[in-house]
Amino acid sequence: MLVFAAIIVSAFTLRLAVTAFTPLAERIGAEVGYSTTVVGVFGMIPTVMFAAAGVLSPILVRRFGLERTALLAMLAAAAGQAVRALVPATWELLAFSALALAGMGIGNVVIPPLVKRYFSDRLATLSALYITMVQLGTVLPALIAVPVADADGWRVSLGVWALLPLVAALPWLWVLRDRRGREVVDRTALPEPDADGRAWKSPVAWGMAGMFGMTSLTTYAMFTWLPKIFTDAGASAGFGGTMVAVFSFIGLGAALAAPTVTARVRNPFPIVIGCAACYFVAFAGLLWAPMSAPVLWVLLLGLGPSTFPMSLTLINLRSRTQAGSAALSGFSQGVGYSAACVGPLLFGVLHTVTGGWTVPFALLAVAVLVMLAGAWQACKPRMLEDTWR
Repeated sequence: MLVFAAIIVSAFTLRLAVTAFTPLAERIGAEVGYSTTVVGVFGMIPTVMFAAAGVLSPILVRRFGLERTALLAMLAAAAGQAVRALVPATWELLAFSALALAGMGIGNVVIPPLVKRYFSDRLATLSALYITMVQLGTVLPALIAVPVADADGWRVSLGVWALLPLVAALPWLWVLRDRRGREVVDRTALPEPDADGRAWKSPVAWGMAGMFGMTSLTTYAMFTWLPKIFTDAGASAGFGGTMVAVFSFIGLGAALAAPTVTARVRNPFPIVIGCAACYFVAFAGLLWAPMSAPVLWVLLLGLGPSTFPMSLTLINLRSRTQAGSAALSGFSQGVGYSAACVGPLLFGVLHTVTGGWTVPFALLAVAVLVMLAGAWQACKPRMLEDTWR
């Protein structure tokens, strides 16, 4: 039960630093003194740090063990979120946002192998639960960021979320106490010494990275710029924040359903095609008539990233061993987030250069096509270990 609690509470913290910030980005910029282009830099930080975590996490895990690495991730997330709410300058806000997101990125990588280590007989159920908690942790900050900032200021609205990673650290301390002396010695769920290198040779790993990366590119571009799209169309900042929350909330249904469906279907690629169709319709609506049916467009937009919980579930379904799961998790998230990191910044730059949203949405359409190509490889019923031999 301790490990279960630790995984579930930690999962809730893995997106807090993203959606607590984006609805307030312009307000914070007006006070701290950064331009609209810098908003794109803030939007890029999550994927940059998640990519770095894909490289760093296996090193930390081999040195400290999975459980101790998860604890370090929670402490980094708490420290980054607390300090960034206090600093006066843009570069400090960027630096401590990066620290918080590095902790969350490490959490992204270590949770799938932890699930496989402790709950290998209930992968679909546990995957659904922890992905649901990730989605809840995405929705709640976006929903209340603007009201809390209106009442108490943006610093309180940002800083209050530092408390949750501290709470998430507590069960890991208890788990480590129970596992004292075994958290590093236990090599289950760790990549074999050359597993990460062999993952580079696997079409399953590359497909997963493409599926994961392009879903993340699109998602974080929308987290960053959806408020701006609606305010440019005449809506209020509060409405933009609410639409980010709605976008995140739709992912709850996917988090509950996608792992189970993915586990039961031999090849879930047709589901990915449906997600792509939702993306394309939502892009068209947001581009040409954003205020004609904004909730509909955001509902469809929220169904598109159903490929995210699918990807997390496939990490375990497309690996035969715990070591394979760890290697596939690190590779797909490291490479995927590296590709995704340009999304929010490039989306904003294209908007600034062209003065409109047509070219930025064309970028996202291309990303969805790449995601389809990756999913074609990732969804095929075969195992990572078989493709790298």
